[in-house]
Amino acid sequence: MSDPALAPPAHALLAPGVAENPHPVLHRLRAEDPVSWVPGLDGYLVTRHADIVAALKDRRLAPANLAQGLDRLSQAERDELAPVLQSVALWMGHTDEADHVRFQQLLKRYFTPATVAGLRPRVAQLTGELIDAVADAGRMDVVADLAYPLPANVIAEMLGMPTEERERLQAWSRDILALFAPADFEQLKQCQRSVLEMQDHLRGLVARRRVEPRDDLLSMFAAAEREGVVDEDEIVANCVLLLFAGHETTANLIANGLVLLFDHPDQFELLKSRRELMPTAVEEMLRCDGPANVILRVATEPVGIGGREVAAGQVLYLAMLAGNRDPEVFADPDRFDITRKPNRHTAFGLGAFYCLGAALARMEADVCFSVLLDRLPGLRPAYDRVDRFLAPPLNTRLETLEVAF
Repeated sequence: MSDPALAPPAHALLAPGVAENPHPVLHRLRAEDPVSWVPGLDGYLVTRHADIVAALKDRRLAPANLAQGLDRLSQAERDELAPVLQSVALWMGHTDEADHVRFQQLLKRYFTPATVAGLRPRVAQLTGELIDAVADAGRMDVVADLAYPLPANVIAEMLGMPTEERERLQAWSRDILALFAPADFEQLKQCQRSVLEMQDHLRGLVARRRVEPRDDLLSMFAAAEREGVVDEDEIVANCVLLLFAGHETTANLIANGLVLLFDHPDQFELLKSRRELMPTAVEEMLRCDGPANVILRVATEPVGIGGREVAAGQVLYLAMLAGNRDPEVFADPDRFDITRKPNRHTAFGLGAFYCLGAALARMEADVCFSVLLDRLPGLRPAYDRVDRFLAPPLNTRLETLEVAF
């Protein structure tokens, strides 16, 4: 096995300011050392598209816990956070492959192409209502007023949560972000309180669906529970995941995508004049600034990646944002081109752990941008600079996005 200490250093990746524009460093790493040992991460960073695709398909590489920051807590702190740790351990993607596939097959009963397509009119209606709420002001914060509430409302409706509870959902979800970002112990305790509150609330809804089933996800879960496919703890834990991830991913796609359009006015004007390009425009948004910049894997046995031997137990950081700008796969990779075809990005992963909500996120973004262009033809940025919340090593999230119209 290669000694990590002898690998070329990649300290520049974690240097101040790099996360705001990591692409120059990532291009250099991909060219010089595509499977780089990063001391600050205690893991390998994979930056070449072919290696990322191979890793995503390799059954010897299992999903690593995204909430790995919890591992750095003291034992006393971990004991106090045991309830949330136990819940996260039941989430799809944090379990073994057999459990993941079991849940994935279950959710495929509901996330059918027909179901997703059937939601388009409702997504358009919700987008219009959110725009109506800010129309008189002539400006809005896209993150707070549109990008977050839209997918939050959609996934809440799919789960069958009452309308009046949507604001509580968004508050809970904001607290859950502490699991995936640098957070102190007090923030993590608040996160745990929110997860437990959400789970208690969901248990009540599941109990009602057992008696009075409806055409929603909770009723589907209740039916699967009767079949012995899942138990209640798995249901509520994964509903928390769906409520959080189901809108967090799409919110980031909408906000990041709009920034890309603002930053490339020629492409924005092209999209306005040729609405049939919306599907390829969304794919290019996913490639250039997708909702998940890094996916973690851990080797369950020794495995070769990009010519480097990786030991069992070693963590790999698959840099989607680097692989999706690999010049070996994408011509002029730093150019935002809404006509790009083919577009073999890996924004939603690949293989057994491919994002189940990918079709839903694509549809919501497509509809949201279409309604925005129809309703707000004068949409323009009203910010001096884009402020992003940084979550090492490479994940970012827009805090606000002020626009005028």
